[in-house]
This record gives sequence, structure tokens and C-alpha cells, in this order.
Amino acid sequence: MSTHSVLRQRCAQWLVALGLFLMLGACVEKPSTLERIKEDGVLRVITRNSPATYFQDRNGETGFEYELVKRFADDLGVELQIETADNLDDIFTRLGQPNGPVLAAAGLVSSEQRKTQARFSHPYLEVTPQVIYRNGKTRPTNAAGLVGKRIMVLKGSSHVEQLADLKKQYPGLEYEESDQVEVVDLLRMVDEGQIDLTLVDSNELAMNQVYFPNVRVAFDLGDARDQRWAVAAGEDASLLNEINAFLDKVEKNGTLQRLKDRYYGHVDVLGYVGAYTFAQHLQERLPRFEKHFRNSAKQEQVDWRLLAAIGYQESMWQPEVTSKTGVRGLMMLTQRTAQAMGVSNRLDPVQSIRGGAKYFTYVKDQLDDSIKEPDRTWFALAAYNVGSGHLDDARKLAEREGLNPNRWLDVKKMLPRLAQKKWYSKTKYGYARGGEPVHFVANIRRYYDILTWVTQPQLEGQVAEGNLHVPGVNKDKPAEQSPQL
Repeated sequence: MSTHSVLRQRCAQWLVALGLFLMLGACVEKPSTLERIKEDGVLRVITRNSPATYFQDRNGETGFEYELVKRFADDLGVELQIETADNLDDIFTRLGQPNGPVLAAAGLVSSEQRKTQARFSHPYLEVTPQVIYRNGKTRPTNAAGLVGKRIMVLKGSSHVEQLADLKKQYPGLEYEESDQVEVVDLLRMVDEGQIDLTLVDSNELAMNQVYFPNVRVAFDLGDARDQRWAVAAGEDASLLNEINAFLDKVEKNGTLQRLKDRYYGHVDVLGYVGAYTFAQHLQERLPRFEKHFRNSAKQEQVDWRLLAAIGYQESMWQPEVTSKTGVRGLMMLTQRTAQAMGVSNRLDPVQSIRGGAKYFTYVKDQLDDSIKEPDRTWFALAAYNVGSGHLDDARKLAEREGLNPNRWLDVKKMLPRLAQKKWYSKTKYGYARGGEPVHFVANIRRYYDILTWVTQPQLEGQVAEGNLHVPGVNKDKPAEQSPQL
């Protein structure tokens, strides 16, 4: 065979081999979205920066959406990487882009328009769209009452779609869409009279209304709707299927309910009057005692804002208070507790705060090791109020009812039974005003939330200097000093 023939034969063989290689390559399936996430070891999520979704405090990242999606990432065994969007439209634009976020966890409600941009998961939180107005102004009671009002809503929100539909029925209805604001800004604008009305979802109002004592709900605009996570419309179903399985699981095992209780189960305990009073006292009273809360908290290795919240619940930060039962001082210590904690003068705020911090730590350390955080803190607060013995009685009642004695959500249902003879007669320590620790813990959790949000890192030191802007209180301060929640 000639050299030329050999070369032709080898070329032919090479071409056949190349063809087979290309055919085999075409037959190899591309990894699914879920497989790529696990291979990369990172779950990229986009969300909004707000109290109801995701924010950072001195303890790190937090927020309802963050807590839930972090559990999902842990379930997958991958690292969570959070991105925040400038506005709602930005979420859908960036979702599914190369090397971009694959999941949106941002308090989103599915709509016909949004279904063209993304695919949505099973629901995890029910919310109601609400029309918000300023107390003292004329309250609209239906959609017709929106005509002629200055209305602003978030650009790209589901509320825009609602208003667009209403405009077909009421042509005179006008509204402004803005991508330069968040829900906190809209509520502030209503509170200060810059706009007449806005639309927000019920959960976001609940998280923020404490800062805005003048805002009120005019009426619910339509039925309750479900919040869902979103994935890019062009992705395969692997990630969405995994998300749905996860959401179903946390719904069934109680994790989702615990998160709802943590973030939303205690938000309405103050009411408008209590919220406004607390906001005033943040300005007028806390600056005098903040450094003492910080010092004692550092010594006992607890969050100073939790100690401050306890102090406010006990005395509203009044160091010379004495109750009818004989407890005294800023932390309202009994004579016995004060002596045990080395407090010689209960009316000395420095001693009182130090004694309260030591006692809280002592109570917390006495709890059963099976009680884990964050429940451990709520149990410690309850024991601080009602005593460890009565708390143990409530835990035993919970266990008899088939509930979890290590979950605050379960035990707080049992505590009020300690005031009923048919229940307390079966316990070791007998009668107790069991409803009080439930309210005690709920109030402190709310005060603690507020203190957490208004003392984010960029605001550090402002309380001590008396410069912290609390919406609706120090109106003489310019609006731009309002905390970015």
C-alpha cells in the first residue's frame, strides 16, 4: 500500500474516531441545576434587605427568609451565599444569570406576570395586602376611597399589579411606583404625612409598625396570599423539586412554625401606645444606662440588648421603682435575689443591672442541658419571671400532652394552666400566675427585636450619644438619619 493510501486510511480512521467522540459527547447529559449546586458547594440566593427578609446585626446575618434558606442550604450540605437586590425588578433580572443567584427568597407573592419570569415553590407564609393610612386622616374603607389620594408603592411589587387592575375600574386612581424605597420608607412617609396611602403585606407591617405610631390599616385589599420562593423560568425542575420537598418537611416537623413564632408570633404585643412610649424612652432614658448594660453584659457574656429589654420590661428603665410586693430597682430584684447576687442597694442602677445580669445567667445555667438555643433564652426568661420550679412543672405538663418540653412554642401553652386547680393540683410546685411569664417573654422578645434593629453596626454609639432617630418621636431630626432597617 502506498504512503498516500496509508495517510488517507489514517485520516479516515481519525475522522470516524472524532465523529464517535462527538456523538458520545452529545449523549452525555449536562448536570442538573441541583447537581451543579452540590458540585460547586454553594447555594447562591438573592433577597431584599429588610427586617422581614434579611439584615445584619452585631451577631451576624438574620431575618425570617435568611433563617429559612440557611436551613435549606444546610440540608443540601452547601455554603449559603446571599446577594441583596436594589429593587424587586432586580431580583427577577438577576435570577438565573450565569454565575448568579439560582434562588430568590425575598417574600415574593406569585402573580400571572411573575409566572412569566420565574417558577414558584410551594407556599410557606400567608400574608394579606393592606392599605395603610395615617391616623387622624380620613380613612378609606374600600377601593373607591383610593381615588384622589397620594399613593406610593414599591416598583415591581405585586401591589402594582393590584392597583393596575383597580385602575381599570376606577380610571381616576393614580399612584406612583418607586424603586428608591423599601417598605420601611413607605411606612415612614405615611407616618410623616408625605404620602396619603401605601400598600404593604401584613407581615411587613407587623415587623415595622412599632416604629411608626401614626400608621393604621385602612382595609385589606383582597384575600390573603401565599409567599413563595422563586427559581429561574429556564432552569430544569431539580432545584424546585428539592425546594418543595424541603418546605413540605419543615412544615411537617414544626421548624417552619417555630420560625414564624420567632419572627411574627410576638410582634403585636406592644400595641400602638406601648410602641410609641417605648420609642420615647429609647431617647429619654436608655442613654443614661446603656453603658452599664454593656459592661454587665460583657462580664456575663450575654447580649446587652437582651439585658436592656429585661430592664425595660421590669421597670421601664426607672431605677427607683418599688412594687407592692417589695421588689425594687431597675431590674426589680427581690431582697433574697439581691443578697444572693451581691447587691447591697437595689435602688443603685449600676448594682441592679449587674445583679440582674448575674441572676439571668445563673437561671440560664440551671436549665436542663437538653434545652437548646434560641429556646434556652426564652426558657431562662420565663424562669427569671416565674421561677425554675414552676417552669419545670409546665415542661412536665407539656410532656404529658405529647408536646416537646424543650420547645418554648409548646411549653408556653402549658404555663397558663398553672393557674387552674385541675392542673396545678397535679404539679410539684402548685399554683402560679402562669400567664405572666408568657407575656413577660413576649414583651422582652419584642423590645429586644427593636433594640437589635435600631442598633445595627452602622448605628453603633448613636444611642449612647442621644442621636438615635426613632421614627415618629424626634421629628426635629432630618429624615435621612432614620435607621436603615
